[in-house]
Formats: sequence, C-alpha cells, structure tokens
Amino acid sequence: MLRFVSKIAAAATVFAGVALAAPALAQDAQKTFYLLSHGGPSDAFWIDWNAGATKACDQLKVTCKISFSGGDMAAQKEAFNSALAAKPDGIATTSAQPGLWTDEVKAAKAAGIPIVFFNTDDPATGRQAYVGADLRQAGVIWAKYLVDHKMVKQGDKVFLPVEVPGASYQQLETEGIASVFDPLGIKYDVVDCGTDPAGIIAKMTDYMVANNPPAIIALGDSVAASVKRVFDGAGVPAGKIPVVGWGNSRETAEAVKTGFVNAAAWQFPSAQGFMPVALLGLAAAGEPIGYDIHTFSLYDASSVEPILKLYDK
Repeated sequence: MLRFVSKIAAAATVFAGVALAAPALAQDAQKTFYLLSHGGPSDAFWIDWNAGATKACDQLKVTCKISFSGGDMAAQKEAFNSALAAKPDGIATTSAQPGLWTDEVKAAKAAGIPIVFFNTDDPATGRQAYVGADLRQAGVIWAKYLVDHKMVKQGDKVFLPVEVPGASYQQLETEGIASVFDPLGIKYDVVDCGTDPAGIIAKMTDYMVANNPPAIIALGDSVAASVKRVFDGAGVPAGKIPVVGWGNSRETAEAVKTGFVNAAAWQFPSAQGFMPVALLGLAAAGEPIGYDIHTFSLYDASSVEPILKLYDK
C-alpha cells in the first residue's frame, strides 16, 4: 500500500480555502501569478506538473505565466527578476541551488508579493510556503530501505547517479543518505551522468561495467528512468542489483513492476503543480499562508498499479 506522507490536513485547508477565496478572486481584477521551474518542459515529471498547474489556473480563473529554464540557473534568475518587475500577485519557484533566491525573496517580500517554493526548497530564504518532498528525508528513506532489507553492508560502495551534481536536490538527498550510511561504514559514490538521455545511459552503463556496484540509489528521475536500459546494456538481470530512487515516470514505474527497481518515490507531480497556485490564490485573497505541503510516497511492485493507471489516462 502506498505510504502517504502528505500533510493531508494542510491540503484540506488549502482546498477549502480556495473554494471560499475563488469568488473574491473573481470579483477583483484577474490576478497574475508567475511559476518558475528549473526543469525542462519535455521532462515527464514537468509535463504532469504543468498539467496540474494549468488546471489550478483555470479553476481559479487567474493568469499564470509559466516558464522552464531547463537547468539554466542564469535564465531562471532572469525570469524571477522579470517577474518581480511585473509586480504580480504571487510568485512560485523551484530552488535548484541553496541561496539562489535570497535577494529575490527579500525583494518580493518588501514589495508585498507572496512567495511559494515547490519541488526544491530553501527555507532559509524566508519563503512563505513549500510544496514538494522533503529531499533530505527522501535520502534517509532510500538508504534505510537498503539497510532494513539487508541489501547493503559495511564496506559496500553504493552507486548514486545524478543529472546535476551540486544541485540542491543532490546535496540534500545525499545528506540524508550519509546520515544512514556513514555510521554503518557504507560508502557511496555520487556520479555525474548529465541530462542528455543517451549520455545518461552510456555513463551509467560504463560505471556499472567498471565497478559492479552492490546497490544503486537514483538521485533524479532521468537516471531512475534509465535503469532498465542500463541493466539490459550491461547484461544485468532484473533483481540482481537492488535499486531505489525517484519514480516520477512511466519508465520507472514499469521498471518497478518488472523487478528492475525495488522501490521508487512518487512526488504526485500534478498535485505539486496545482497546490502552489492554490496557495498563491489564498494569499491573493488575503488569507495567511505559512505552512508546507509534503508530497512524497514510496511504492513498490505491490503498489505500483495506481501509478501506472495514471499514465494510461
């Protein structure tokens, strides 16, 4: 069964508040929100996220200006500052690097513009709310899964492939993994596999062949989605090497079902797109926001079917 760790009470408050706030939003001039993602528009996760965000914008009858920077932090920074200059009714953004938005959040708060973070967080900025997974806790959960199922032992070196080393998601997830592995003498190797799909498969396959790792924790969705093809290319049968990590794609969900991935994390991408808009809608209607909504669930072969059905819609 899916182990939901979403803050259900907080989510219920948001939905109830949005229902009450919608008439007020409709009576006023149409509100404008900016949603800024570090991701790419063709990435499976961000396609689902965009669908959720767009649905929320339509339901609340607000204008949403959505942009994707494709991992280009300079481009996202330019988009944030353009949003500030437009003086919108709210801004929601990812935070792919710690400290990236310190000055921008300060400027937004000074201008009275509500700020919500999603997908990747940086609470030190003073943002008002966050929607997404606790990335450090995600690392803890993955590492504990391997330890609790006796899949790793002292002296092992676990393969940690990632698309963007140094990004906040990699740093936070690795911190969580380290908190479990370090006291047990289990080592880990963070490996830059890039963002190009073909390059990811080539680099992961090369590492597998050269190192024969005892286990894998896929720190990003693109590397997780490549596991089956990597195993096929390296001649590794399903189940021989335990794998955990992200699972926000059809490819990874199918890999879980067929035994190539033992357990994967689901971030409810559509809800992660919807809820930041809902929170900004509350703020625009004068309602206080100051809480986080965590979207995270670990699934395995026994609980993957509902996720696969979502991809069949």
